[in-house]
Amino acid sequence: MNIITIGDNVVDCYLDRDEYFPGGNAVNVAVNCKRSGAEKVGYIGVFATDDKADHLKYALGLEGVNYNLSRVVKGVSGQPKVNLTNDGDRVFVSSPQNTVQHKVKLRLVEEDYEYIDQFDICHTSCYSFLEEELPKLSRHIKVSFDFSENYNWEYLEKVCPHISIGFFSGASLTDAEIESLIKKLSEYDLETIGITRGSKPAIFIHNGNRYLQEVDNVEVIDTMGAGDSFIGGFLTDYFTNKDIKKALQFAAKRSGVTCGFYGGFGYPKEMK
Repeated sequence: MNIITIGDNVVDCYLDRDEYFPGGNAVNVAVNCKRSGAEKVGYIGVFATDDKADHLKYALGLEGVNYNLSRVVKGVSGQPKVNLTNDGDRVFVSSPQNTVQHKVKLRLVEEDYEYIDQFDICHTSCYSFLEEELPKLSRHIKVSFDFSENYNWEYLEKVCPHISIGFFSGASLTDAEIESLIKKLSEYDLETIGITRGSKPAIFIHNGNRYLQEVDNVEVIDTMGAGDSFIGGFLTDYFTNKDIKKALQFAAKRSGVTCGFYGGFGYPKEMK
């Protein structure tokens, strides 16, 4: 199974630990796909020119994720500030708005598409500002998209016609709101819909059939990247074995593993 992720990279700055960790949805999913057994993993994004970008690239290199087609733009990396609650949940405090990804949108060119064509699935998200690229991208490859909590009906109309898999964070939604979302999504030709709900079972709809996946009972140190680990585990196992139930079980285990350490996938570095 080969996967490419396109979009955001940041470093998550833990104020209570005075450390930062590589992260961002696209980066976290890429690394977790590789750790989950994906044979080939690529990443295309926009890197800054600061020491934090150097650390991001260092970590990706050690994890075996190819980022050679990424752009480099003079400026600073995304660096959201984070605090942890007593139960390990992460709370984002603030995020700078002068980063390279706020200044420059990624635009895919033919060289990118020649590379993308080598993969089985592409993952991106609402944090990657790639919406205008989706129509052409989806003609080359199946697209997985993480909406997190950032969507409305107009945004769904813009994105959903061009994706095959949609992931949503539903921890803050009522049961009625989740059913309303599922009903709305039924208007689109999505192969898979995944709604994670924090400590409650995740709801997945695959080819019209509904599945529930319990959360693994693990000691939680830090929930940063747990959802991205679920996505990475699911995509890797499903596109390798084509068994939805086993893929969900594997995804839950991968998410549980991530809850057992700090950061989206480790690699702490002291903030200066």
